[in-house]
Amino acid sequence: MTAATTVYARFRETALRRGEAGFLNVLPETSGIYGIAAGEITYRTMLERVERWREAFASGGYGEGHRVGLLLQNRPVFIELWFALNALGVSVVPINPDLRLSEIEYIIAHSEMNAAFVLADRRDEVETAARQAGRPIPVVTGEGSVPVPLGGARPASTGDGATECALLYTSGTTGQPKGCVLTNTYFLHSGNWYRDVGGLIDLKMDGERMITPLPLFHMNAMAVSLMAMLSVGGCLTMLDRFHPRSWWASVRDSRATCLHYLGVMPSMLMSAPETDQDRTHTVRFGFGAGVDKLLHAPFEARFGFPLLEAWAMTETGSGGVIAANVEPRKVGTSCFGRPAAEVEIRIVDDSGNDAPGDAPGELLVRRAGTDPRYGFFREYLKNPEATAEAWAGGWLHTGDIVSRDADGDLHFVDRKKNVIRRSGENIAAVEVESVLNRHGAIRQAAVAATPDQVRGDEVAAVIVAEAAGADRALAEDIVRWSLEQMAYYKAPGWIAFVDSLPLTATEKIQRGSLKDFVARLMREGAFFDLRDLKKRQV
Repeated sequence: MTAATTVYARFRETALRRGEAGFLNVLPETSGIYGIAAGEITYRTMLERVERWREAFASGGYGEGHRVGLLLQNRPVFIELWFALNALGVSVVPINPDLRLSEIEYIIAHSEMNAAFVLADRRDEVETAARQAGRPIPVVTGEGSVPVPLGGARPASTGDGATECALLYTSGTTGQPKGCVLTNTYFLHSGNWYRDVGGLIDLKMDGERMITPLPLFHMNAMAVSLMAMLSVGGCLTMLDRFHPRSWWASVRDSRATCLHYLGVMPSMLMSAPETDQDRTHTVRFGFGAGVDKLLHAPFEARFGFPLLEAWAMTETGSGGVIAANVEPRKVGTSCFGRPAAEVEIRIVDDSGNDAPGDAPGELLVRRAGTDPRYGFFREYLKNPEATAEAWAGGWLHTGDIVSRDADGDLHFVDRKKNVIRRSGENIAAVEVESVLNRHGAIRQAAVAATPDQVRGDEVAAVIVAEAAGADRALAEDIVRWSLEQMAYYKAPGWIAFVDSLPLTATEKIQRGSLKDFVARLMREGAFFDLRDLKKRQV
């Protein structure tokens, strides 16, 4: 049998083999939130739904070169439409439901999408955005007939590995979001990598059950979770989002054997009181990134399974993924493993020279062998300059600062743009956050630079306190405690207490918004000035 070269073909071959086995699992909580039926959707049922959509799209004239927007959250219909459109050579444009009018207008115009399928309560907004974008596309909800795409019919194509499968937009923390063109090979390789990588990521054929709270407009859920389960004939439980209070009940009810996490999720789970149910689950491992290094070992001891840290980004897909999937994982550090033989890396300084020894520098990656971009994104849509800049010198420039230890393992430091430069010292925001989150009075902390006339930058911490009534006395206590935990210059010089932090849909700190958040709080006088407490310890 010829190996599948498209996402639809991979799904169809798995569906025909697995038949009545569960493909998607909708928990009652998710069912209630979305207003859809609870229970498992079998591979056979999903294939029938996909085929009905495929026939409708084919009759409507959808074909290669068309793009269709999807603003549907984590509903099963997102996957039905994606697979059906992929069968005809059509690309999908997942839309983050947190985006609003001007942002959606930009994506519609930039992607030149030809239609959009959206939630009923967003239809008017998307139609308005489309008109303002000068692209009056059909905006569809529900089970109605499939309209003719804007621009008319195009010939359908079964496509191949090189065919565009999806257009995913980056967060756009600097300037407008960039559209990453992702091919069928990008998605298929991601599933293959997860299936084959081995070590502690030991997926079994036809028996795995994965749960993810991450959104389908993000590569983690769309390309990693979904394609992994598709590649091993497993069953995926997608939540609408991360619910800390009901998370473990969802894990148990889903009978998950593995789970995905990102960002502050482990920290939030660790802040809940311990119960005798903490190990009542069937999870063998968690896969993700961003666990606080100081909470990593306590989390594993409490909940009884390893959190396997990995590194990737939308641009690399699994073509450049690096994972700590074998021992020793160096839990308690920021280690995310070492590159496999098929991934080449460099760590470079600001001048582009290889960083010496364990000195931190920017991570550059590429695929080993004849195709350095295999499994990576194809390009930034309509932005050849940014694509060329990202691939300068034949290496993908990641913007992440890492270091390499004597064993060859890589350690995450921070995003290049998140490094705070204070009086000539480079300070990683995530490092300071990791320390602050250990303080008993702190539920969550986020750190950013704020301008300082003398030092260039100063460390500003925005803190969600465990209890009400946080005041200057607590802020001073936190700084004094911090001075015992880390170099004096890393301790916060400014502290503000807030009810919540700006987080992304994947539970990461929203760095672009955080800087604006800090600036607004500073203007409003919400920060306590504690710079006089920051003195070099003798």
